Amino acid sequence: MPGLFLTDLTLSHFRSHVRARMELDGRPIAIFGPNGAGKTNILEAVSLLSPGRGLRRASPDEIARRPEALGWKISAVLRSLHQIHEVETFAEPGGARTVMIDGKAATQTALGRIARVLWLVPAMDRLWIEGAEGRRRFLDRMTLSFEPGHGEAVLSYEKSMRERNRLLKDGVRDAGWYGALEAQMAEAGAAIQTKRADAIVRLQAAQEGAETAFPAAALALAGPDGEEEPWGEDALKAAFAEGRPKDMAAGRTLVGPHRADLGAVYTAKGVPAAQCSTGEQKALLISLILANGRALADDFGAAPILLLDEVAAHLDAGRRAALYDEICALGAQAWMTGTGAELFEGLEGRAQFFEVSETDGVSSVAEKA
Repeated sequence: MPGLFLTDLTLSHFRSHVRARMELDGRPIAIFGPNGAGKTNILEAVSLLSPGRGLRRASPDEIARRPEALGWKISAVLRSLHQIHEVETFAEPGGARTVMIDGKAATQTALGRIARVLWLVPAMDRLWIEGAEGRRRFLDRMTLSFEPGHGEAVLSYEKSMRERNRLLKDGVRDAGWYGALEAQMAEAGAAIQTKRADAIVRLQAAQEGAETAFPAAALALAGPDGEEEPWGEDALKAAFAEGRPKDMAAGRTLVGPHRADLGAVYTAKGVPAAQCSTGEQKALLISLILANGRALADDFGAAPILLLDEVAAHLDAGRRAALYDEICALGAQAWMTGTGAELFEGLEGRAQFFEVSETDGVSSVAEKA
């Protein structure tokens, strides 16, 4: 049976871990221990086996263990469908992050082609009531799970936009300076829009008819303040050209995919996510992560690796049991953290248990039977 999971994870001088190794068998993983022991650091390490800056969006220097600051390294053995890959990512002091796959230098996009990693962390609990940037990032992460090339389109768009914004701030009025940049932004922006829309369609389809204890969410994209955003390459190019006077006054680009917002409605109640209770908002997030997992299981051929930080603490016993049942039915290697082993009651025999402790600023990890 093909799957997607780690069989070995080794950390070296990563955050609070001088050295830690975990041998894994593909089942879900329950990681427990006191606050500050280094549980989330393990999840962050796994998140860096996918494209991007990981679940904390940290720079390479921020990740290195202090006070040594010797650089850091993550090594893993990844079972991806019918193949086994040796994956490494590391950074020397002051250097950029490097990726190696099977002993050869690789791009972060290449990581996305062999692994799919999704996460839900406590900082995302306010996703529906805070700024649109977090919701865009959430959607782009799910989009990237379906299409690893999405990250390249986002980087291309942002690079061209930064250069255009510099012209705007400098008060440059010559249209010739803007044309090429706006063409690049329109091409990349249209690709971003298309991939985001496709991801939403897949997520909606994965929710329909699914047997789940978590509420479905109807998703939609809109421009700032809910207005319709220009769609497609030609429309974006025209909007950028027409918007130059306003953009120059603001000193930045005011229209485009970087301003889009993800809206969600609790389907059964017809209530926007922002107006739901805290518990309902959390349940909607879990529902979308599970839907993403189901869609990827069909699309990629295996469920993604899931990183669920402190998720158990925010659910009652019934919802926790339902979540664990859904994870096991999905066949996902879900990495879950909590302060005590009792939070994972019901997973005995269906998951591996690891206890994390901390002594004098050094974390240690031990598997528990």
